[in-house]
Amino acid sequence: MIDWTPADIESGKPRYIAIAEALAADIRAGRLKPGDRLPPQRRLAERLKIDFTTVSRGYAEAQARGHVESHVGRGTFVRSTSVSAAPDPARAREEDLAMNMPPEPVDPELRRRMQEGLGYVSNNLIDLLRYQSSTGSERDRVAASSWLSMRGMVPSLDRIAVTPGAHATMTAILSVIARPGEVILCEDITYPGIRNICGRLQLKLIGIAGDEKGILPEALDEAVRTHAPKALYLNPTLQNPTTLTIPEDRRLAIAERLRHHDLNLIEDDAYGFIPARTPAPIALSAPDLTWHIGGLAKCIGAGLRLAYTIAPTPRCAHHLSQAIRALSVMPSPLSMALTTQWIEDGTADSIRRFIRSETAARQAIADEVLAGHTYLSAENAFNIWLSLPTGVTRADILARMARRPIGLMPSDAFTVYGEPGEYLRVNLGGPSSRDALRENLNGLATALLPNTFMG
Repeated sequence: MIDWTPADIESGKPRYIAIAEALAADIRAGRLKPGDRLPPQRRLAERLKIDFTTVSRGYAEAQARGHVESHVGRGTFVRSTSVSAAPDPARAREEDLAMNMPPEPVDPELRRRMQEGLGYVSNNLIDLLRYQSSTGSERDRVAASSWLSMRGMVPSLDRIAVTPGAHATMTAILSVIARPGEVILCEDITYPGIRNICGRLQLKLIGIAGDEKGILPEALDEAVRTHAPKALYLNPTLQNPTTLTIPEDRRLAIAERLRHHDLNLIEDDAYGFIPARTPAPIALSAPDLTWHIGGLAKCIGAGLRLAYTIAPTPRCAHHLSQAIRALSVMPSPLSMALTTQWIEDGTADSIRRFIRSETAARQAIADEVLAGHTYLSAENAFNIWLSLPTGVTRADILARMARRPIGLMPSDAFTVYGEPGEYLRVNLGGPSSRDALRENLNGLATALLPNTFMG
């Protein structure tokens, strides 16, 4: 038996949670090892001078999180987290380089912590295979609220929905607020997903002119007068593909115009959690008009297929719930449980911080390799928006780079109105290492030379 005592249970959290988290921390630090037997609950309660039931709940919480296992008559033991199966090479090949992916964690300690979360999922597997709420359990929505608070938002739980990814969420929202033939506004260069969704729903997408700060308020006024739109869609932080972040003064001006026109906003905050400092969401200035989507694909991982969505009102949240139920029944309980566990034990924030650091490093590589070329970028963006040199077309570059494992997407996919210019979105994230990225960008730099053809 290990003479274990938690270092600190006065963290401000409930003591049983603090006990479970102290166990996890000591396991990660190697102070507790798989197979170690923990002190009996009553003995630990006497040592800590707390109720026996508090320790019992702490051990139960640690077991639910996959850290320990209890055996009647024998005691509670640190659980082995080893994974017997080797990685499946076929899974490593399942990637879509055209998507704007975050860089992937390589640190063994962070990857081990990520795998630990699966212990919690495994211990609750049967429960998680049931049909559940279409917008998340209360525990999952509390975790969502905690995550959203990092963006300064603390809405009531009855306005929060855990939804099956930003794409499905936008489809559900638009099915609630618009009908075929009606107009949705967006930036004139925008996220391809909203173009595809509006096409499927037979909605007319109209682009609004902008400048280096984002859409122009006067252009928004004109578009509202001309088209009587049902909503405005914006991706205001590290916009895909231009990497633009709308500054605070322009966000306030947009919010004022939304209130003036009583116009809905769909605020796609996919990248808002990545930078260390970014302007407050527009939702804070126009909460009763904004559908705020805090997608997790970019700040944790796309495979989760989850988003944390704030509806303008509880009634709107109810309508969203009904639309999600009709479209996809519910978000995956397995993904919700894993993500909630990662948020509660700090793993999600560690992933987010890794992505922040790694995107900055990859942007620095792009700055070095593509020096002298013209493109838009930002420190924590997942891509650059490359303006091609005179005499070089996007078709040329796509052909010359066809054999290289780097994601390139032409401006055609992003252009809402007018003729697409000679631009490419160049993805910097995904499974490639920094060295592989540098090699591929060197190939791109060569391809950008006029009359250069690669074999």
